[in-house]
Amino acid sequence: MKPILWGLFLAAVIIYSPTILKHFTNNEVQLPDIISYSDAVKKSAPSVVNIYSQQYIDSSLGTKQQLQPTGLGSGIILDAGGHILTNHHVIAQADQILIALQDGRLFTANIIGSDVITDLAVLQIDGEDLPVMPQNADYTPEIGDVVLAIGNPYNLGQTITQGVISATGRGGMSSTGRQDFIQTDAAINEGNSGGALINSRGELVGINTSEFYTGNSNVTYGISFAIPYRLASRVMQGIIKDGRVIRGSLGIEAENLDPLVARLWGLEAKNSIIVKKITEGGPAQKAGMLKNDIILKIDNKDAVNLLLTMDKIANIKPGTETEITIIRKGKERVLNVRIGELQQ
Repeated sequence: MKPILWGLFLAAVIIYSPTILKHFTNNEVQLPDIISYSDAVKKSAPSVVNIYSQQYIDSSLGTKQQLQPTGLGSGIILDAGGHILTNHHVIAQADQILIALQDGRLFTANIIGSDVITDLAVLQIDGEDLPVMPQNADYTPEIGDVVLAIGNPYNLGQTITQGVISATGRGGMSSTGRQDFIQTDAAINEGNSGGALINSRGELVGINTSEFYTGNSNVTYGISFAIPYRLASRVMQGIIKDGRVIRGSLGIEAENLDPLVARLWGLEAKNSIIVKKITEGGPAQKAGMLKNDIILKIDNKDAVNLLLTMDKIANIKPGTETEITIIRKGKERVLNVRIGELQQ
């Protein structure tokens, strides 16, 4: 009897197993969703270009100079007019600049202008149906946002790396100390400079500019920096309009006020800066400002910190009369300063 029952059971399994498997495959067994940023990449990657810098060098065959490749970088097409944003250091020594699009087109670019302070440059190419990078002026980068870096490292071809934003508002990372960097762990290598940092929607977050090194070491530590889109866009518009960025200047060097010094004066250190050096014949000196004056306000608005204060002054049109509130020897004063132009 038992062999017969076992035989019937096995027959039933063989007959109905396809139906059972189909039931579980279609209705119950579900694979997890794939996390993909392909849509974001498809929107933004075509507008990231390869930049090849060339210089004239003396030919060994005669006195005539020849163009030789000397630099590699990336750039971003930001409007239908063919304006490309990249890093100044990518094209600083170039006599000729070649732009390669991802669709295979090759252009010679014109330099519209550069800004050494922010390490940005604007180029332009003449072409039709150019891909333009998606931009969202209302997007604010947040710590923890997933970002993708797009560029041409080591001339391998367009490459995409992933990371997260680990900090915003990083200052003091450049020779000018002015940039308001975004810090990320998305890998940036030689050739990535000037490329795009995008969010998961494919919108431009920043312009990749450098990796973090310690001392003279060539070893990187997975820390990279990008110039924020809002700052880069403002610089780009200034260059397109005037061929350069026009910035206001007080003609001073200053530091954030030390908390102990602030306490002595009954101040909040976060709302004041101290003057450490004054340019001879500059706007501040002409207005009577002295070394060790503590700047409290610019046009009745708090001098929150050095970076924001210098940016506020930079955005004031040269020649504008501005009220600056200071403390000198415990007494508050208001100086009327005619803003000068910052020289690069």
